Amino acid sequence: MGSTASSGDSGVSRGRVDKRQAILDAAFVVFARRGYAQACVQEIAEEARVAKPTVYSHLNDKETLFRHTLEAAADTLMAENLAVVERLRERAPDGDLRVSLADLAQRLLRICCGERARALRWLTYAQVARFPDLIETVQERTAHRPRAALADRLARLSLAGRLRPCDPEQAAEHFFALLTGPLESRSRLGTRRVPATELRTIADAAVDAFLRAYGSD
Repeated sequence: MGSTASSGDSGVSRGRVDKRQAILDAAFVVFARRGYAQACVQEIAEEARVAKPTVYSHLNDKETLFRHTLEAAADTLMAENLAVVERLRERAPDGDLRVSLADLAQRLLRICCGERARALRWLTYAQVARFPDLIETVQERTAHRPRAALADRLARLSLAGRLRPCDPEQAAEHFFALLTGPLESRSRLGTRRVPATELRTIADAAVDAFLRAYGSD
């Protein structure tokens, strides 16, 4: 009997988590479509296919919903970025370092140009006066943690002689700057879609500059 009760409780808990995620996913779609001020909880409930009171039972009010929605979107992007950085650990030790770094650069740029990332930046900047702390929250997840993971990979490459001795955190910061600076310019701060050919150009130029500065040859 105890086992059956435990299994039932687990199913209820899992269902609540799934419903909360559905609400957050729907909220991101609606906030991205309408902006914070124009979005309404009723539309979010309809997008999530739940009753309006269900939204409030999970996330209290519109402000709380907005905060958790942006945090969840930032967590998704963080996971994608970390997975891409992890590929460098798998490919770089014995392979062509330039090819591995170019692959990393292009994948990071594609994530940064994706609909989720573009919407997240727009929502964060647009509501900076109302939610000033969200910039740090979003940057911690989408920039700082991936950069720290890259610093760890670069430190290992430096120890292996693939890169010259360096401050890995600074090197990681430089790598990301070489990508995000040109991307912000070419995308006009995220208002223009950047073609794949331009992304490759940005990636190749970034890797070339990075290896000129940090390459071991």
